[in-house]
Amino acid sequence: MAEVDRHSRWVQFLKVLLPLAAILILSSVFLLSRSIDTNVSVPFSDQDIGERLTDQVVTRPDYKGVTRKGEGIRVEARRASQSGELETPTASEVQGRFELSSGGEITLESNTGMIRPDKGTATFVGDVVITTADGIQVTTDLLNTSLDEIRGDSPGQIDGTGPIGDFTAGRMIFGTVKKDGPVHILFTGGVKLIYEPQKAER
Repeated sequence: MAEVDRHSRWVQFLKVLLPLAAILILSSVFLLSRSIDTNVSVPFSDQDIGERLTDQVVTRPDYKGVTRKGEGIRVEARRASQSGELETPTASEVQGRFELSSGGEITLESNTGMIRPDKGTATFVGDVVITTADGIQVTTDLLNTSLDEIRGDSPGQIDGTGPIGDFTAGRMIFGTVKKDGPVHILFTGGVKLIYEPQKAER
């Protein structure tokens, strides 16, 4: 009988203790939740969100690829947008880098442009600056490049400077002359060079 009474008292005691423990646990959950800051500010204004939804804006688009020869291609921009389904997507502050198999590289910069991985092309527009590892820097208004191989074409006038002086030309093309050959830069269309021997001697 004593064991039965002891068991009954434990049962009665637990009937009181367990509900109290449950209440304490629930109250602690609510107290902790009050310390969480739910007023987190969104880094975009309502206007920015509206523009992004309407114009399909992408921040910091970044394309990376490798050619068949193992050369690295990267094109990125500050932002890209497309006003409609039939409109061509445009990007601002476009930068590119072509890593040559020879170890050199060509860097590209422009005010605006278009990155089209679906077509395998990237276009640089407005104050385009092309710089090579061997000290040639060219400026032009438009440069069409490939995303599948190291290749580019500037159909308009270019102004440049290099190890032997300053020059202008009506057109510039860079790429391989032979399959799997080295990358060459070709200037055509009335090339004019101001030869500076002091540059060549450096």
